[in-house]
Amino acid sequence: MSPHRAAAAADAARGTAAPPSPGFDAAWAHPLLGRLLRDQSRRQRLDRRHPWLLDTAVVLLVVAISLPDLLWGNGTSPFGDKDARDQLPSGVLFAFVAALVLPLWWRRRAPAVTYFVIALVSLAQWSLGIWLPAGVGALIALYTLARNGSLRVLGWAVALTVVELLLAVFVLVPVDHPLLGSFFLLGTMTGAAAIGLTLRIRGMYMEALEDRARRLEIEQDQRVRLTAAAERSRVAREMHDIVGHNLSVMVSVADGAATLATNRGERSAEALRVLGDTGRQAMSELRRVLGVLREEQDDERMLSPQPGIADLDPLVARVRAAGLTVTYRTVGELGTLSSGLQLTVYRIVQESLTNALKHAGTGASAEVTIAVEAGEVRIRVADTGVPPGTPPRAKPRTRNDDPGHGLVGIRQRAAMYGGTVIIGPRDTGHGWLVDVVLDVASAPAPSVSGDHLP
Repeated sequence: MSPHRAAAAADAARGTAAPPSPGFDAAWAHPLLGRLLRDQSRRQRLDRRHPWLLDTAVVLLVVAISLPDLLWGNGTSPFGDKDARDQLPSGVLFAFVAALVLPLWWRRRAPAVTYFVIALVSLAQWSLGIWLPAGVGALIALYTLARNGSLRVLGWAVALTVVELLLAVFVLVPVDHPLLGSFFLLGTMTGAAAIGLTLRIRGMYMEALEDRARRLEIEQDQRVRLTAAAERSRVAREMHDIVGHNLSVMVSVADGAATLATNRGERSAEALRVLGDTGRQAMSELRRVLGVLREEQDDERMLSPQPGIADLDPLVARVRAAGLTVTYRTVGELGTLSSGLQLTVYRIVQESLTNALKHAGTGASAEVTIAVEAGEVRIRVADTGVPPGTPPRAKPRTRNDDPGHGLVGIRQRAAMYGGTVIIGPRDTGHGWLVDVVLDVASAPAPSVSGDHLP
């Protein structure tokens, strides 16, 4: 596993980096929602590949229910009464079955038309005094209308169905117990409409869930990008101060040397004046280009050096005063590092100790080691983690809401000097480790591997 990939995995465990996406992964991990999403996805894929398959299955199912009664039935209604089918030719019965079944082919494409055609055929068969099992097609059509059709049309369809059923039970078809028959028929009609509406609402809920998951993933990605951009802007502002300060010193020295050379009549005076003018022009361009990154437009404070190695002692003292035990040691000549590199070292240590104090608590201890050797600077910050027996700490809200600036800033700064970053749990199983190696001779890199900024 690459250092960047390992660091990304460690960030999620630590909590200060990007939390697990609350989108599809979180929804699919839920025992109920995940099952609903998987089942719906499988059905949708199958229906998209073979849209005729489900409609064919429904038609064949209704035919299978109707044929036995049509071929070998004795003309008994669902309520145990004899209907009038013996008085009709078998061709008429087959025609009624076909008229009740075939419209189901178009039930999803034209649910309202399908239902009203079947309702008209059902009324025609009841007017002849017969009950056919194929009449279940009316319930399927009503269910489909409730599932896919217009809700306003569904209201008219339900009202029409109630009128038809009551007319069939009390007027058109002889039924010994009309109250019981109407209760049974109205109950099945209500059940079909209720199931259709329930699945319609469920489908709308699943679509809303998927849309919300997509939006959350987009928002999460935007938060990560904005965090990285903010850290890069922060680094750019600090580098603006450092470079501007050094340029101002260079211009002052060049102007002084030009004046001295002029007084002595040396030929280098003109070159020194050109050097000073070029430096002033560079400072003007620097303010124009990088100055727009400042958050406050009226922040026109004097250019001054940013924190460096000498400021680490006060930083460690402040962290110790906050309750975290810190051991700090250095190896090599840190004072020879450039001001930009010193600022990078300072910020990495600052972010690491801040995270240790935030997540490990005041009962933990941290060890900070900064070593300069073989053209490299190595910053190692290790903490002991939450002490055993310590009650769980309340998690800050920001740990769940945004990816955090600390670890992103560490990677941004390390990338400027071609550095490598390893962040994750310690090998001992307790505590956290931040291990950064910077190349002293490396020029600032344009971007961080794995962080694609807009």
